[in-house]
Amino acid sequence: MPIATRRFGRTDWTVSEIGFGAWAIGGSWGNVEEADARASLHAALDAGMTFIDTADVYGDGRSERIIREVLKERGGERVIVATKAGRRLDPHVAGGYTKANLEAFIDRSLGNLGVETLDLVQLHCPPTEVYYRPEVFEALDGFVAAGKIRHYGVSVEKVEEALKAIAFPNVVSVQIIHNLFRHRPAELFFPEAKRRGVAVIVRVPLASGLLTGRMNAATAFSADDHRQFNRHGEAFDVGETFAGVPYEVGLAAVEELRPLVPGGATMAQFALRWILMEEAVSVVIPGAKNRAQAEANAAASALAPLSPDVMDAARALYRERIAPYVHQRW
Repeated sequence: MPIATRRFGRTDWTVSEIGFGAWAIGGSWGNVEEADARASLHAALDAGMTFIDTADVYGDGRSERIIREVLKERGGERVIVATKAGRRLDPHVAGGYTKANLEAFIDRSLGNLGVETLDLVQLHCPPTEVYYRPEVFEALDGFVAAGKIRHYGVSVEKVEEALKAIAFPNVVSVQIIHNLFRHRPAELFFPEAKRRGVAVIVRVPLASGLLTGRMNAATAFSADDHRQFNRHGEAFDVGETFAGVPYEVGLAAVEELRPLVPGGATMAQFALRWILMEEAVSVVIPGAKNRAQAEANAAASALAPLSPDVMDAARALYRERIAPYVHQRW
């Protein structure tokens, strides 16, 4: 069954409601062999995914280059490829978001992806202060006018940043964390994004794998996996790892969610279907490190809508078990 599609905000794009998150095939998720990375992306595209999300820092360009090579191999109608810019700054501070720096990052991504124009460039979780600097967005307007990028958006950590960003009229999309363990974006941001015609890209939909239901207290992660090295925010925002939920708390909550999973579906597919119940969501971008994971992600689109009772039960569990750890932080 083909993946359902949704309109991507006020652009003229229609994209698969489940896309391919390409962080894992770049790095920071343990070792992913090149052959597996390519196979996962091929499987996603074979299944009908038409939206790929990457960034210039994923494997220092490895993710972008793999995407370029796979798409070149396949030929045919090109899918939408979104990338990000900003995290190459060292130190990563608001003052670094200059026109010159952004142009250098964009030019590098153009080369990595082998294109003349980038479909979508997203500011990559910049410091909050960047959203109060109109000159940053004016620079992005200039890159659109110059033909280097078609559209631009932002990837944010906080709901407040998302609301501030969409006050800039040419921000076409916002990427944000939303999942069974992170409900807050639906309260205020989603209705406002929908009202303004802003596309919503949902990342970390499986809470770094917690919501696959395959982890336990004994699960081991390699030293180069952010689920090991960033558990307390040592390398970047802790909300990117297990959605900011303490690991043991998340494991216990997953066990309480299991009875809600529809027959014939996996926990991960249920978690993706839960996100897709929100009309404001344009595309959800789970990662995949191999062919089987990509195919299973795609299949979530075919699940029947969840019942009001199931949605209410999930909300109740969030309020009681998870919200105290995450709700007011992001």
